[in-house]
Amino acid sequence: MTNMYKIRTKNKNLFLRVAKGHFATSHSHTNYYIDVTTQKLRLSEAKAVAKELVFHYRAHTIVDTILCLDGTEVIGACLANELTKEDFINMNAHQTIYIVSPEYTSAGQLIFRDNVTPMIAGKHVLVLSASVTTGKTAQSAIEAIEYYGGIVAGVSAIFATVDECVGYPVISVFNPGDLGDYECYNSHDCPMCKRGEKIEALVNSYGYSKL
Repeated sequence: MTNMYKIRTKNKNLFLRVAKGHFATSHSHTNYYIDVTTQKLRLSEAKAVAKELVFHYRAHTIVDTILCLDGTEVIGACLANELTKEDFINMNAHQTIYIVSPEYTSAGQLIFRDNVTPMIAGKHVLVLSASVTTGKTAQSAIEAIEYYGGIVAGVSAIFATVDECVGYPVISVFNPGDLGDYECYNSHDCPMCKRGEKIEALVNSYGYSKL
């Protein structure tokens, strides 16, 4: 996407790629496309995200399992590594952490096979997502964890527009304050559509497809 630019931080490996325009997700329309591809797939950036998130969980949160949504398994592994380090006082010292991904039914529900459910049932599960905007995906993950007998430890993301999801805190590296004029609308009540502004691309956790 030609109009992509970076929102940088003091850490050279921690930044957000964004493009401004008119974009459609499965749940909403937004004036920014948040590209987290390299944070999910490049080790140096995944490590930077994990180190930023870990401070919110290291000292006081038990995490037995990290449930990775939106292809965040690399970040999940880095976060697990940080949580189990012995050089800080934390709730997971000398322990291991499961890294799991859900399976989806044709109706979009999250399920876990019998060989994976022991990693959820009775475990403290941290939900890790690329982004939490409407919160619907995170809510589905929370419902699945509770259905399979797990204990929700929290929700974390690279980018989030909400502070909580069904009562659980959402911790993110970036938020709309980093963008300044971020807007998200219901697809049936989008002012950009009403002004006749064409949708530039369809976007989801895998990337974008230009129209």
